[in-house]
Amino acid sequence: MERMTIKAFKEESNIEIIESIMKMNNGYVTSKELDNYGIHRMYLNTMWKKGIVEKVANGIYIDSNKIEDSYYVFSLSMPNTIFSHMTALYFHGLSIKAPDDKYDITVRKTYNSKHLKNHEVFYVSDDIYELGLTEAETPMGNKVRVYDIERCICDIIRSKNRMDLEHVKYSIREYIKRKDKDLIKLSKYADKMGIKKEVMDFVEVFYE
Repeated sequence: MERMTIKAFKEESNIEIIESIMKMNNGYVTSKELDNYGIHRMYLNTMWKKGIVEKVANGIYIDSNKIEDSYYVFSLSMPNTIFSHMTALYFHGLSIKAPDDKYDITVRKTYNSKHLKNHEVFYVSDDIYELGLTEAETPMGNKVRVYDIERCICDIIRSKNRMDLEHVKYSIREYIKRKDKDLIKLSKYADKMGIKKEVMDFVEVFYE
């Protein structure tokens, strides 16, 4: 039996480590993660050539046996964005329809990227950028950054002129039905965003 060279052993060992990382990440691995582990990015290229992984975005790879989660890949590619408005409400089960390839996302006023042009982008000041920030699972079970339900309700009322009004009404009606709704939190968020009267008036119309 031919002895394994040090180079081959190191390659196999690093590939096994990368595969372990992917198992922890539901099949995903990024170049940045490998940097944190002190593993050279060239091993991802080696794995790609062997058909072990597929490249789904710049610096982002997925196990070849997995189906790509476009929401999760987007969140990894654009870490400074937060899923918001109707896209976030979809994750919360409060949207009338699933988003297409165009997502509602919120970023800081100072942030800009050419990758945002195909999406519905909402720019906010630093003082409310993280207001209501939480995590939700995509339909494929990956966690992404989103706003909580109360922040989303404030957002769709605040931005109703940019949205389908019937979708806005549907989401508010469904929110009112929820046992886990928090009207006190909703009021606090609306006050912080300077739209308390508008939000309260809008919600009151649908409250039974």
